[in-house]
Amino acid sequence: MQTKKIITTTLLATALLGATTVTATVLVQPNAVQAAATTNVQTRALSKSYVVYGAGASDQSALATTLGVTDSYEKLTTTGADASYIGLSGVADSAMISSVAIAPAEPGTGTLVNIKNFDGKDNITQVTSQQYAMAATMAGVKDVIITVTANQQVSGQAALAGVYKALDTDGIALNEQNTSAANNMLAATTDAVNDNKDDKAYPGKLTSAVTNTASELAEKKQDGQNITINIAIDQLNINLDKQGIAEKTSDAAVQTMAQALVGVADAPISDSSSFVDNAKSLSNKLENSAGDAMAKAKDFANSEDVKQAANWFVTNIWNPIVNFFKGLLNK
Repeated sequence: MQTKKIITTTLLATALLGATTVTATVLVQPNAVQAAATTNVQTRALSKSYVVYGAGASDQSALATTLGVTDSYEKLTTTGADASYIGLSGVADSAMISSVAIAPAEPGTGTLVNIKNFDGKDNITQVTSQQYAMAATMAGVKDVIITVTANQQVSGQAALAGVYKALDTDGIALNEQNTSAANNMLAATTDAVNDNKDDKAYPGKLTSAVTNTASELAEKKQDGQNITINIAIDQLNINLDKQGIAEKTSDAAVQTMAQALVGVADAPISDSSSFVDNAKSLSNKLENSAGDAMAKAKDFANSEDVKQAANWFVTNIWNPIVNFFKGLLNK
């Protein structure tokens, strides 16, 4: 058991510290979460929306606009000390760059993640929306919409620290072993995603296969079965084949992801029947998810958040399309 913890922690630290800057700006908005000392799966909504800026991030006003923050959001900051949420220590405040917003989603929505460009640039370089959603669900997060951005290029792995801090501030402290296992799972999928970076559908299919495997292994654990690395590999290969990406996923990547899946199975999250249901539901959504926007305006539970999401869509997607065609007609 101790050996597994050392292996997975080293894996996460390598993935995080390998990037030049390990920071991101995350916007967090509440929904269904549980108010208890610690919890395996969130069971009540956050009491308010939160925006969490990285201590090393500049131009908070522009970040707030990008994230769609209103005056109703409680403002927080992630410092180097908050890297402990993702299992790291000795991190400088200046290294915390990513920012995040978290808002409540409609019940049953699960965890949906949008990554937003800052000043026209996609600054989250190594983590996809689908990977964030997968990891947050494995940490016990449920029925929230998470928005991530950064004002400079960052790897993106550290963005989850902002999510966990917002939940903790609201009185929803997630189980540390669950968050550690989830962070390791995110890091474990990075190589496979990078190996297939030209396939926009791959991250959704991969995280769908991984999330479904985590759900199936949790069911086996709850039935009294001991989850070994070989069982995890076999089950993951079955799901990769179902998604049609088995041949695109290297044996080394499968081994790394299977090891992280054993960590998830060992964590308390896999004792929860709610996690089994949440993971299965998310797996179905991930399967056909591509690109940076998983959540739509209709997914927000709060009317003000719906308005902000709709305004962002009009400003950043619809208007540029209209202006593009207007430009063609005027030529």
